[in-house]
Amino acid sequence: MAEKQDPVERASDGAMDLYDISTWEQRTSVDGLASALYWLFRASSRFLIIAVAFGLLVSIGGFAAITDLEIGLLTVLSAIPALGLAAYVYYSDITTGEPLVLLVGTFLLSVLTASFAAILNSLIGGYFEILGFAGTLLSFFLVVGPVEESMKLLAVRLFAYTDDRFNSVVDGAVYGAMAGLGFAFIENAIYITRELPVQNLDLSLGLLGMGGSITAARALAGPGHVIYSAIAGYYLGLAKFNRENRGPIIIKGLLIAAFVHAMYNVTVGFGTVAIDLFTPLSGLWASIAYVLIYDGIFGYFLIRKIRRYSRAYRQAHMPTYDEASMQSEMTEYE
Repeated sequence: MAEKQDPVERASDGAMDLYDISTWEQRTSVDGLASALYWLFRASSRFLIIAVAFGLLVSIGGFAAITDLEIGLLTVLSAIPALGLAAYVYYSDITTGEPLVLLVGTFLLSVLTASFAAILNSLIGGYFEILGFAGTLLSFFLVVGPVEESMKLLAVRLFAYTDDRFNSVVDGAVYGAMAGLGFAFIENAIYITRELPVQNLDLSLGLLGMGGSITAARALAGPGHVIYSAIAGYYLGLAKFNRENRGPIIIKGLLIAAFVHAMYNVTVGFGTVAIDLFTPLSGLWASIAYVLIYDGIFGYFLIRKIRRYSRAYRQAHMPTYDEASMQSEMTEYE
């Protein structure tokens, strides 16, 4: 979209100096000071967000995964399914590979921005408690889903989004998946820290007893975080290359991600009970079955979007590419 011009500039033949009339560039010392202050504000605001997030994370015990061997090991184990899904999204990117520094940076920033989500969920969610069960359901759609997906997207926006190496729409899904992985990691660490008994446990006891059951339960939640934020991230990537509609595109991605996230929170209990009642599966196996069904549906939604992009990429870069012949060839030799 071409940059709009003031009527004076639009009618000018270029011979007139329009500085401070309808155009502007850095000329005077005041201009230089204004530019320096603006740069400082942008840099410091990003630093301030990160510093505040770090402080909040420390205050809610989020670094127990680093300082406590048992909690750290359980957290790593609980994040394995989410890591596998994030890796799948990464390898599905048909364009250039994403640099490790941006992937790790997004992961770490999501670990930090998760603290904002924890505080906001607690503060705002408390107002819904007076409504009882209905309030809990409403809070999933109006608080938990929107807040958590926004904070994961913030982790992408703070760092990777502004880098020139974020150079395709599908990169948004990759960085969104990494943000989801970071969020799942720290959320699992906090849950495990709070659920384990206060007294010191033997490492094997923690793994085989209560720690093992908590780890299994948290492992079920991780892939969902990756799927939801990868969907929102895809739309963030779409927004980067459609600046004239950037706002609505980002909101669309957040709406989808937040709704899918909230629906999981609302239905996981009922769905698990239904599987427990109407199938031979029970307990943890019923929970696993429901999560596989739910994540499978929306994971397929995400995969379809990535595959559509991949097909378009191949067709744009390889005019002779024919999808039908490629599929038949793969079928013949697979």
